[in-house]
Order: sequence, then structure tokens, then C-alpha cells
Amino acid sequence: MASVSLILGFVSTIIPFVCAGFDPSSSGNIAVYWGQNSYGQGSGSFAQKNLAYYCSNTDIDIIPVAFMNGITPPITNFANAGDNCTAFPDNTNLLNCTQISNDIKTCQKTYGKTILLSLGGATYTQGGWSSTGDAQNAAQTVWNMFGPLTGVQIDRPFGDAVVDGFDFDFESTVNNLPAFGAKLRGLMDAAVDKKYYLSAAPQCVFPDAADGTTLDSVAFDLVLVQFYNNWCETSNFQVGSSTQTAFNFDVWDNWAKSSLNPHVKVFLGIPANTGAAGAGYTSGSQLKAAIAYSKQYSSFGGVMMWDMSQLYANSGFIEEVASDLSVSSSPTATTTTTMVTVTVSTTSSSGPSSSGGTLVAQWGQCGGQGYTGPTQCQPPYNCVSGGQYWSSCQ
Repeated sequence: MASVSLILGFVSTIIPFVCAGFDPSSSGNIAVYWGQNSYGQGSGSFAQKNLAYYCSNTDIDIIPVAFMNGITPPITNFANAGDNCTAFPDNTNLLNCTQISNDIKTCQKTYGKTILLSLGGATYTQGGWSSTGDAQNAAQTVWNMFGPLTGVQIDRPFGDAVVDGFDFDFESTVNNLPAFGAKLRGLMDAAVDKKYYLSAAPQCVFPDAADGTTLDSVAFDLVLVQFYNNWCETSNFQVGSSTQTAFNFDVWDNWAKSSLNPHVKVFLGIPANTGAAGAGYTSGSQLKAAIAYSKQYSSFGGVMMWDMSQLYANSGFIEEVASDLSVSSSPTATTTTTMVTVTVSTTSSSGPSSSGGTLVAQWGQCGGQGYTGPTQCQPPYNCVSGGQYWSSCQ
């Protein structure tokens, strides 16, 4: 039967913090997307199983749940896992998923996993928002739906379960995405119950056409770069070559070091099976060499795979990846990449002030605990606090 909206009471006590799976100090994290059953089996051993089943795998640290494929209005799609959900009566495209709710709590409390909600996906077609205000309101809605309980009356697909953060997997232009991201970042940083993470999954081509501007104007904790379906994919890594002419992890490492969060971790995103994500599946000695090469860069955070159903249909692959990640690497990278980059001009790029300093662009960081960068905004914007760790130009 159809369920009703939850009327959530304010929780005055602080939820005990449980260490999640993502380790920002590690280069051995493994992230695997769950929710889309891309292997395509409706039944049998290779059909997508419930979330908690996979959380018991000790090799997996981070699971982005895919997808919230509509934001305004909200839409969710979890493939066959949605068969165990019921639609909210006021929005039949939004699913109330008690099983996923229970599994998220099990994954976090029993197995210590980091559970992210992935926004977008290839079927996202809403195109974003017509104004920054609309984008900010949408971010607030997403936070109310999946963040800590606040007493707001709203449909919560995962009930009282609270995700550990959000992943941006937008694969086409999303208007006012920087404003959406900055607002969500501010809400996350202002929360006191636990640390929340912001992730993105851009294509390896740099800069990413859909997410590039947002990556440059919002602080991310991890970036799950899709090194597949493009000329810069892992299958084009040249084993033993002193120069990489296609594979471009070094370019992403350079971006990471100059980003709003210079400690952001960059993941090597790969298909988990042949045909799992189009082109680019790599295994064996070539994958091992590509991981070893990438590990030489200080921003390297681990490997991301698409997706869980493909992974479990590819016997021994996660053990191979975990083994490759465990191999120590030399402290510095000596190889270089020759590539063509596309420059995207925007009106929100930072520029020099009349006094010779740097003015922060709209939605860029201008303050917060530990922040040491410029604090003055480009006119007509002002530096607005979004919490203890984040202030941005608005």
C-alpha cells in the first residue's frame, strides 16, 4: 500500500559518531556504486541484492547509492531494489524504501561503511534551476530529505536513516549547479552530528563539461573520476612508458592540489566488468600498472567501480583490485602526460583586486576554520558564513 509522509520530531540528542569507511589519509579506499543493477539480471545469483549484503564485504569502504535522478521535483530509482519500496502518494516518482533505510543503518553501524546518495545519473534531464535561489532551495530540500532529522515535514525516502554525504554524478549541463553545491556544502559543514562528505564523478576529460565549474567553486572531499568511455580511460594506460599520452591522472592531481580543498582525494574510476560501463574495462597487468602509477600522486585516494552487480558477476575482480592497491609505490611520480585541455570561460572566475590581491568568485570559499585563502569577494558578492568550516561568496 502507499505510505504517508513522515512527520519527524526534532532529535535533541547528538547521535554517537561512528567511524565511516572512507579514510581521507589512505590511498587504498574502494568505492562501488549500488542501486542500478546494471548487470541486468532480474533473478538468480547475479541479480542485485539488498545493500547490507554488500556492506559485509571488508574490501569495500564507500557505497554511493544510485540514483536520485530527479531533484526538482524529486525522483528516485533503485532498479530492482525499488520493488521493495512504495511510492509516496504526493509524488509517485519518489519511493519510500524501508529496506534501504534499515540497510543504511546496518552498513554504517555494523560494518562502518560510508554511504553516499548519488544525485543525477545518465537519466537526469531536469537541467538544473532557473536561478541561484531556486538552486539553494533545492539543496535545502535534499538536505531535509536525506540529512539529519530536523522536524521538517517532508517525504524522506530513507526514513530516519541519514546518509554520510552526497555524490554529484551529473553528465549533462545543470544550470546553477555551483549554487546548489555551495548551499549543500554549507549545510553539511554546519551539521554537528557527524562529518559529511561531498563527492563528484566527472569524466576523465579535463575540465569536465558538466561538473567542471562546480568542482572549481565548491570544496569536495573525494572525486570519483570516470576513467572510462573516453580517450583518457585506463585501458589506454601505456605500461612501461615514461610518457602517458592519454591517461591523465596527473592532470587531475594538479587540479586537486589547486582546488578549494587541496586535500581532496581523487579516485581511479573503472568498470567492474567487461561492458559494465561501455568502453574501458581493464584488468591484469595493465590495471596493476595504472594503479601503481596513480598511487605515486599524493591526491590518489583509491579505486571506484561501476557497479556492484557487475562486480559480483566478475569473480575475483575486487580481490585483484584490493591486492593492486596494497602494493607500495615510489614516493614521487616521474612520468608526465601530454594532452590537450579545453578551457572553459566563465564569468565566475576569480580575478585580481585593485589592491593586487585575489577576489573570490561567486560561490567560492572565503572563510571557515582552517581556511587560509583570500577572503574578499568579487563585487557585488559578500562573504556569508555557512557553518564552522565554510563561508562562501554570495
